[in-house]
Amino acid sequence: MKSTAQERTAIWALTPNGARLARIIAEEMPGITLFLSDKLKATIDGAIRFARLKDEVHRQFARFPRHIFIMATGIVVRSIADHLAHKTTDPAVVVCDEAGQFAISLVSGHIGGANALARETARATGGLPVITTATDVNRVPAIDVIAVENQLTIENPDAIKNVNMALLTGNPIFIHDPFGKVAPRLPEGQIIPTAVNAFWQNDAGIFVDYLRLDLPPHVLVLRPGSLVAGMGCNRGTDAAEMRDLLVETFRTHNLAISSLRALATVDLKADEPGLLALAASLNLKITIFNRNRLSRVEQVPTPSTVVEKHIGVKSVCEAAALLATHRGRLIVPKQKTANVTVAVAADGYISSASDPADRST
Repeated sequence: MKSTAQERTAIWALTPNGARLARIIAEEMPGITLFLSDKLKATIDGAIRFARLKDEVHRQFARFPRHIFIMATGIVVRSIADHLAHKTTDPAVVVCDEAGQFAISLVSGHIGGANALARETARATGGLPVITTATDVNRVPAIDVIAVENQLTIENPDAIKNVNMALLTGNPIFIHDPFGKVAPRLPEGQIIPTAVNAFWQNDAGIFVDYLRLDLPPHVLVLRPGSLVAGMGCNRGTDAAEMRDLLVETFRTHNLAISSLRALATVDLKADEPGLLALAASLNLKITIFNRNRLSRVEQVPTPSTVVEKHIGVKSVCEAAALLATHRGRLIVPKQKTANVTVAVAADGYISSASDPADRST
């Protein structure tokens, strides 16, 4: 992973040599914030001073996705221990000695990107990255890295170890991956394509799909962001009513809400408070289409003469969902309450033979 200006990194130093190395690293990486002990006489523009490391880490740890500590590993462990929650959410933590000889990936090596950050730090200092994750040491792919790189949501991270262990030992991995997101990155001789209802063995398994099925807990479930919900509503509709219909639609049709990447609607609803609140609560963007574009979408199963009379288009939710998936497949036609309509479309890069009805048996 390559650092970008959007990747915010905190660098921490306690000693004069540590501060000098921090300055060197900062010159090679964008998006750096320096934290220096207030006992240091050295001045660095923009650096934040702290009196006690553990107190400042408590205030800042969750604010940064990447941390580089230039100090002894033991100090770092004691300072961050209370803030570690889970490898899927912990920030990347790298420890560097003040001579810049080693950059140690300490926490969140794969998902958080600490292994990549250690390599990046070592390039800046001329030192050696220290990586201890088993898959990296044995030069085999790691499923959590593959998931992150392909923007797949990991639904049950406890199952990561089953797949990575299989990758280390060469054991078979049963996989359902109609999107081709994961299988091409795994050793060809280990993967066994599997039907969605065939994950009954104790062998490692990977399920890559937006379908919500009752799978054995040892199967790693990865969710592609391949669904868009088109939505329409009456003016002033409460976000709770919108959310209830959306959630019920996904539940009824066995779709994973974690595969929902966006909402889509007509330009007249671009400032609708309830819709904006719903998107914010789900951490989703809203894709807005003007009425002219929506009116040109012909393949809508449930057009509305009432909607066409009021705003000039025969469909909002279905047309918007299709447009937002680049004319993908409508997998849930219009559902409605008194004030809300919703339809769900999927990206069109898997075959029509992979419709939910065909894949749930």
